[in-house]
Amino acid sequence: MPRRLDARAPDFDAGLTALLDGRKEGVADRVDRVVAGLIDDVRSRGVEAVLEATRNFDRFPAADAGSLRVSPDEMASALESLDPRLRAALETAANRIRAFHERQRPDDFRYRDDAGVTLGLRWTAIQAVGLYVPGGAAAYPSSVLMNAVPAQVAGVERLVMAAPTPGGRDNAMVLAAAALVGVDEVWRIGGAQAVAALAYGADPIAPVDKIVGPGNAYVAEAKRQVFGQVGIDMIAGPSEVLVVADGSADPRWLALDLLAQAEHDADAQSILISDDGALLDAVEQAVEVELQALPRAETAGASWRDHGALIRVEDILRDAPAVIDRVAPEHLELVVEDPDGLSSRVRNAGAIFLGGETPEAVGDYVGGPNHVLPTSGAARFSSGLGVLDFMKRTTLLGCDTAGLAAIGPHAVTLAETEGLHAHGRSVSVRLQRNDS
Repeated sequence: MPRRLDARAPDFDAGLTALLDGRKEGVADRVDRVVAGLIDDVRSRGVEAVLEATRNFDRFPAADAGSLRVSPDEMASALESLDPRLRAALETAANRIRAFHERQRPDDFRYRDDAGVTLGLRWTAIQAVGLYVPGGAAAYPSSVLMNAVPAQVAGVERLVMAAPTPGGRDNAMVLAAAALVGVDEVWRIGGAQAVAALAYGADPIAPVDKIVGPGNAYVAEAKRQVFGQVGIDMIAGPSEVLVVADGSADPRWLALDLLAQAEHDADAQSILISDDGALLDAVEQAVEVELQALPRAETAGASWRDHGALIRVEDILRDAPAVIDRVAPEHLELVVEDPDGLSSRVRNAGAIFLGGETPEAVGDYVGGPNHVLPTSGAARFSSGLGVLDFMKRTTLLGCDTAGLAAIGPHAVTLAETEGLHAHGRSVSVRLQRNDS
């Protein structure tokens, strides 16, 4: 049974803390030593270590490095042979994602201030990015689009995809999605060994500058360990949704929205907040009914039973925002009469879905905003994947003689105060020359 909490109860804070901490404990499996060993092996033995790990973990008997590479013809064939209905869905999703992310492109600027100093900022794309796409039961072509499209919009020159092929079977939809958006390289590798190969290189796999994309605990830990050698997007945990609903909401719709997250993973979390006790009861009953028809009922049921929650508040507009910001959910659905009004009071959420006609699942595929979002409370300090994640900003500063004369003495003063005399002298020597 999901946990029942009441925001009006004196022990609510403790109960909410236990709910959120309980899931963290459930996914705190330590895999760091195993991952560190795999990374070291790839660094020392290169592609031979990748081949060995691929045979052992993916049951893919790759004979040589060449068999790890998906050829352009294979990618094109996957796209051409795709069912027209599926291809139309992929194209619709790609076009909408691209249109949304095009609006995120930042502008450079350059100006001259009152002291005569030139200042500016220039945006440039990261040169090479690795896209990790899970394989097997968790093979999601939508993840290809969500990671590759904003990188392309940013201007990334080389997109390299790692996608494991358990048992040697490619996922046609994943390859089709890669072909559709023009991924440059696709390699049949996964796990920590794939992350290591992307980070350090494993000839013929050349290293990249940043790695993005979801994965299991081993992939997440590998991304954490290679950070610094390369950039990463985030350390993602299990998926989560927080739904806020008033008495006008449809219990069955809400039940399915909660289960849409629960079916991802037994450690996923689905929470419903309402000021209507009868609605909470009805949704709890509807979840049990809908579970009976789900192919992933075992996974969804475990998630709902172990990590799900129904939270009663007295007044949604007054009380729900504080609870939402405390949870800082990956996905936030506002199934209320005035979703915009409630949304304006929320600070911490990865993505907000406005109104009962906007199920979170639409955002997973064809909405347009990115579905790669901060989890486990990280929405308190981070955002979902976007164009800026694939770009770097470089500042520009230019002084002429008058400009340096205007601001340079202050730099000398501060440098000497900090005891960095070479700093100060590097400025003062120019000022003295200009005075002579």
